[in-house]
Amino acid sequence: MSKSRRKEKTRRSERKQPAEPANAGSTRTLSRTTTIVLLAAALVSAGLWWKNRPRRTATPVWSHEIIDSFPHDPDAFTQGLAWHQGTLIEGTGKYGQSELRQVKLETGKILKRVPLPDTLFGEGVTLANNKIYQLTWKSGKALVYDIENWDHPRQISYEGQGWGITYDGTHLITSDGSSTLRFRRVSDFKVVRKIKVRDGRFPLSKLNELEFANGYVLANIWYRDRIAAIDPATGQVRGWIDLRELWPSHDREAVLNGIAYDPQTKRLFVTGKNWPRLYEIRLSSW
Repeated sequence: MSKSRRKEKTRRSERKQPAEPANAGSTRTLSRTTTIVLLAAALVSAGLWWKNRPRRTATPVWSHEIIDSFPHDPDAFTQGLAWHQGTLIEGTGKYGQSELRQVKLETGKILKRVPLPDTLFGEGVTLANNKIYQLTWKSGKALVYDIENWDHPRQISYEGQGWGITYDGTHLITSDGSSTLRFRRVSDFKVVRKIKVRDGRFPLSKLNELEFANGYVLANIWYRDRIAAIDPATGQVRGWIDLRELWPSHDREAVLNGIAYDPQTKRLFVTGKNWPRLYEIRLSSW
């Protein structure tokens, strides 16, 4: 083929090529940007799942049986629970709805109630030295009530968030949603010791409502409907109490939250946020 024929064929081929749109470059750039954004979002989601995924450890799951169940106010967004002389002391949450209550176990009847200011979000409760301690979420304030007279509670300031609180007979123990438990002096609420909670070698975060029972710190884990039994000396989880079957069809925010222990009878009570029932359970390991 001569050079002239090859050139003519090339020109005809070039004429057949469709013209590129004027905005083709920007469209390709936008497509690449969208792909990068979607890929980055997928990587972030995968990273969060990996960080928060349930991890298999050798920690045993303690078997339990349900002994009884009792009425519970379904409007109570339970944040704390404690036992006192045959009744329950309950703290509820949400802004404008937080309260401290005394509740009759058998009927769920509210015997006494005190609302918190609308600016405070109530959290965990416990009793120590004839006082009731109630944490608040983000206000950095603990309310301290006289066991008989709930009027004009004293306020104690602390740093960080307040989630759960319990009393081991010597110190108040608090959680803040992390994997750290803080041991505080009853007299002034000052931190004297900290422990990191671990399930095997993995840190266990989202520690919520607490209860000291039979030598363990029992902790609700936010969004997991399981209770961790923690060694207060080391921070190691010694056992799990799996209670997902108690209220399996609840709204996602209505999680298991609320543990009370009667040391005289060794009865253990549990409930959740906006649950209509409160349960007495017995652990086989105790």
